[in-house]
Amino acid sequence: MAALLNSECPDLKLLARGKVRDVYRVDEKTILFVATDRISAFDVIMKNPIPGKGKILTQLSNFWFDFLKDVLPNHLLTTDFEKMPDIVKQYRDQLEGRCLLVKSLKIHPIEAIVRGYISGSGWVEYQKQGTVCDIKLPEGLSESQVLEKPLFTPSTKADYGDHDENIHPSKVAGIIGEANAKAMEEAAIKLYVKARDYAYERGIIIADTKFEFGADEEGNLILADEVLTPDSSRFWPLDKYEAGRGQDSFDKQYLRDYLLSINYDKKTPIELPEDVIQNTLNKYIEAYTKITGKVPTL
Repeated sequence: MAALLNSECPDLKLLARGKVRDVYRVDEKTILFVATDRISAFDVIMKNPIPGKGKILTQLSNFWFDFLKDVLPNHLLTTDFEKMPDIVKQYRDQLEGRCLLVKSLKIHPIEAIVRGYISGSGWVEYQKQGTVCDIKLPEGLSESQVLEKPLFTPSTKADYGDHDENIHPSKVAGIIGEANAKAMEEAAIKLYVKARDYAYERGIIIADTKFEFGADEEGNLILADEVLTPDSSRFWPLDKYEAGRGQDSFDKQYLRDYLLSINYDKKTPIELPEDVIQNTLNKYIEAYTKITGKVPTL
């Protein structure tokens, strides 16, 4: 299987290269999101890709956009390559199966994070001061414990190479306006709850996830970016879940754990061993299969 580390589409205007996605402008109303096979950990892109990862991310986002469309409209126009504009079709060898044609939106500069369980940076903060994003939580919680109700714990969006900054929900209104902030929080919680309940029935705990939102020309809130993938969420196997410790996972935690085991410096891109690449890919495939009931097309 050919892996894609960087897409090269000179007839399209490259807007950004993120940790995983290359973003191109197609015309004034449409954008092309290309999911490469790059993988990052600790905000560092590794030297070698995970072959097929971008195609899995694309198929999973496509599934969730359809599943959640009754909660909130989204920016997806098509993932069907035959329906792509001709200017995109000329790059079929690179892009087929790994791109989303989406509406051009004004993206809100907020990562809308929802946590249903206490883990990751939230657990670190709670241990220090009993809070997550400065939200006071009950005493005596243990690592990976389910929260009484999902928490909206937003962060600012950082440029590549910088870290997102967690902020108290009350600060969002000062960035995007009170009406947008309220709508974003309500939508993020509803999206998370519907996805969480669906995944739980299929043996996956969605411990937390990140949504991004934008506004269309009429100012309506629109779900954007990728949705509920192993890159934007913490997926845990339900049958191995036990509060009070870190969990096995279907997301990038496997890669992070490997890097920590070799005392990785968290700043230098490195070459990943073949077994780490394959095991990481297997995690993505298993998550996709459990959630959708299908095997991904690679």
